[in-house]
Amino acid sequence: MKRAVTIMVQGTASDVGKSVLTTALCRIFIQDDWKTAPFKSQNMALNSYVTLDGKEIGRAQGVQAEACGIAATTDMNPILIKPTGDMKAQIVVHGKPLEEMSAWRYREEYIPLAEGIVTDALDRLREEYDIVVLEGAGSPAEINLKDRDIVNMRMAEWADAPVLLVADIDRGGVFASIVGTMELLEEDERSRVKGFIINKFRGDISLLQSGLDWLEERTGIPVLGVIPYLPRLDIESEDSVVLEKLQEQEGNEDKEIDIAVIRLPRISNFTDFDPLSAEPDVCLRYVESADQLGQPDIIIIPGSKNTLDDLLFLKQSGMAKAIAKRVSEGSFLVGICGGYQMLGHRLYDPQQVESVHGEVVGLGYLPLDTTFYTEKRTERVSGTIAASHPNWPSAQGQAIEGYEIHMGQTTPLSQVHPLLSINGQSEGAISENGRIFGTYLHGIFHNDTFRRQYLNMVRACNDLTPINDILSFRSRQIEAFDRLADHVRNHLDMEQVYHILFANQSEPAIK
Repeated sequence: MKRAVTIMVQGTASDVGKSVLTTALCRIFIQDDWKTAPFKSQNMALNSYVTLDGKEIGRAQGVQAEACGIAATTDMNPILIKPTGDMKAQIVVHGKPLEEMSAWRYREEYIPLAEGIVTDALDRLREEYDIVVLEGAGSPAEINLKDRDIVNMRMAEWADAPVLLVADIDRGGVFASIVGTMELLEEDERSRVKGFIINKFRGDISLLQSGLDWLEERTGIPVLGVIPYLPRLDIESEDSVVLEKLQEQEGNEDKEIDIAVIRLPRISNFTDFDPLSAEPDVCLRYVESADQLGQPDIIIIPGSKNTLDDLLFLKQSGMAKAIAKRVSEGSFLVGICGGYQMLGHRLYDPQQVESVHGEVVGLGYLPLDTTFYTEKRTERVSGTIAASHPNWPSAQGQAIEGYEIHMGQTTPLSQVHPLLSINGQSEGAISENGRIFGTYLHGIFHNDTFRRQYLNMVRACNDLTPINDILSFRSRQIEAFDRLADHVRNHLDMEQVYHILFANQSEPAIK
């Protein structure tokens, strides 16, 4: 059976744009009629994605699969590492939690076992697709990690993949980062690098040309493209580094609804709120201190990989008091997953599933208790808005879908207004005044009609006229994939990329 050809995107450092460029290549290849799939053997991320069969993978591979127009599977990211603290992480293998391990134990004991897992996953993809686009992690020149590498150059060797090395010129030192990376690679590793891509360029490219000529002469490797910085990318990110940039952006004073998302130290699945930022009347901000909170119309407490510790952060930082003050003055409050658990009365972790704290008092907005168990729930779900609260008439009965990823079970202490009905069961809760709600449903704001109905409810409470136009976030995502692909195609030598891709094949370069 003929196997897919492979190509790999590696970077000189983290956050140089590997995931985005992998997404762009995936989209370009499918535009050119090649059946394409993404692959990242090992991913470290808190922003995860749930496959159709209820398995958990890295968010980037889920998005890349969407760019390919295919359903994501765990073969596209067989190992996901979800940090729970500075020294430990939950290891997720083919979408299901294996166990929590220290960095040392994972490196020394588990990685030798992981080699077969990741190569088998790649083999299955290569049997099904024409092209598999691999993504590396961090830098391939991490000397202390190379002998246990399963995600960069050793993965490229196993996949027999040519490597495109990406560097970010926006952070400075681009030539040093490329040459330094190449110098630290072994000869056989250097021979796999077939081209350089310089990413996030701003300015006059003619001023860069002498440097490009020097780089090609020094290394003997071509620069395949200089990709200009693309503002308003509108493609979901899995790396919380992006939140630093969002925090630095000034709020849009002309936007009528101000939404503050609390940037918890262990925030997860922050892409839940990307659709809100796309709405024309919304200014979405990420805040991490009480003095940044301001006077938002809506406060959102997002998901967390360590709910109890992040709840203690809210209290110790003064953020909990600041939130309480704003809620008493009329701000709406939303809790998603871990944020939903925090809205209750008490959180119990008797088996120390997430934290060393056995019990923590919640924020007390909803009459709920949560207990953590070792079993993790990961599932795609659908249902309807069940809200019977008088403030929510327009949303009642509205179809809804999303996914759940959590290890806690939440129990009401008294009768509450449920938010959702899922498979005939109540889910989530709404406060007595209708201004606070919590739910385990990630992606609730990806439901276009509900999102606009909720924002219009907030607008009505602020004496603003409703907006009737409903933004299709999915259409916006598809447009963003095509915009990214067009941008990269226009600045990358795709003829040379295809030559590299099919160098050892008899296939034509372009269908």
